Amino acid sequence: MGFILKIVLTAGLVYGLSMVLPGVALGSFGSAIILVLVLGVLNAVVKPILKILGFPITVLTLGLFLLVINVIIVKLADFLMTSFDVHGFLNALIFSLALSVVNALVDLVVD
Repeated sequence: MGFILKIVLTAGLVYGLSMVLPGVALGSFGSAIILVLVLGVLNAVVKPILKILGFPITVLTLGLFLLVINVIIVKLADFLMTSFDVHGFLNALIFSLALSVVNALVDLVVD
């Protein structure tokens, strides 16, 4: 039950973020649920691979390269979904940072 509640809450907040943030477009609440699931799969499958490949750069940049990895994940979700559109690197960075805050808030509420 907690898993479904997390997905629904995160999807609602992601849909709200798409309304507030410039350069981010999301079709509907159903698209937001699909986006949350796609981002979850990408974070589980692709992100560990990118972290391993980018480890030397992450060490050299004192961890700031992890932000670029998050942007890559958001842009991959943009590429995979037709109802989700993020324009540019900076908008993807702002969206990924806001999404991290949203996930932390949802984790505080649900857990």
